Amino acid sequence: MRIHHLNCGCMCPLGGSLFDGFSRGLTAHLVCHCLLIETDRELVLIDTGFGLQDVEAPYSRLSPFFIHFNNIQFARKYTAVEQIQRLGFSPSDVRHIVLTHLDFDHAGGLEDFPEATVHVMQSEMETARDRRGFIASRRYRPNQWDEVKQWQYYTAAGEPWFGFEAVRDLAGLPPEILLIPLAGHTHGHAGIAIQTAEGWLLHAGDAYFYRDEMNPSQRRCTPGMRAYQWMMEVDRTARLQNQDRLWQLSCDQPNDVRLFCSHDAVELDAFAQSSSPESALR
Repeated sequence: MRIHHLNCGCMCPLGGSLFDGFSRGLTAHLVCHCLLIETDRELVLIDTGFGLQDVEAPYSRLSPFFIHFNNIQFARKYTAVEQIQRLGFSPSDVRHIVLTHLDFDHAGGLEDFPEATVHVMQSEMETARDRRGFIASRRYRPNQWDEVKQWQYYTAAGEPWFGFEAVRDLAGLPPEILLIPLAGHTHGHAGIAIQTAEGWLLHAGDAYFYRDEMNPSQRRCTPGMRAYQWMMEVDRTARLQNQDRLWQLSCDQPNDVRLFCSHDAVELDAFAQSSSPESALR
């Protein structure tokens, strides 16, 4: 199994280091950290970031509120499909997509892979179809996924994973890939755990947003990211409890589990510079 770390989106909200902790200008630099997994038989994509149709016609696909609030930078080079082709694969080689959740910056590329089965928590799809309220009606964009033909929905079941509820035996996928329910950001939000020869990776999605939220000695979050998490949360108690549990996991299992979230550019760079067989396209 080989894992590629891809940046499938660039967002540059006003606020600079108040968001990302390192930018020196007026705007921040946030990524959409996705994974491409090469298995023995096929390709598996973990989240998609923005897709080709988002780039070509953003205002017909996305909410103007989020386009401007996040200052989304639309470019084909960030799409998963173009990066996968640069790696020498065809879009048809992607047979499975596993989603942390259905937000516009995580599911925009689903229709670029028409051969893929999409795996997501049942409660996430139910909430996305409902779309009640100002944020929900703008975060979930059904036209990003209304042409998807093959879905697999899940509820938590099976043996726990490091004390977390888990979904094991995802249909058609190797047993090394698990869904880990992490509600709070959305009702059906989940992390994706992948067992590798070097231990576990946990793509925590938007369960946290800033690297130092997992700092073992001094946890902190930038003001911009803290405010954005507050704006997007649907269950604060669950979100904060799951962040605490993830932090404890990172402290208890530093050699066995490596965590990362979706939007922290420093975390993506750390994996890009890793000496492991994993690789990155940014």
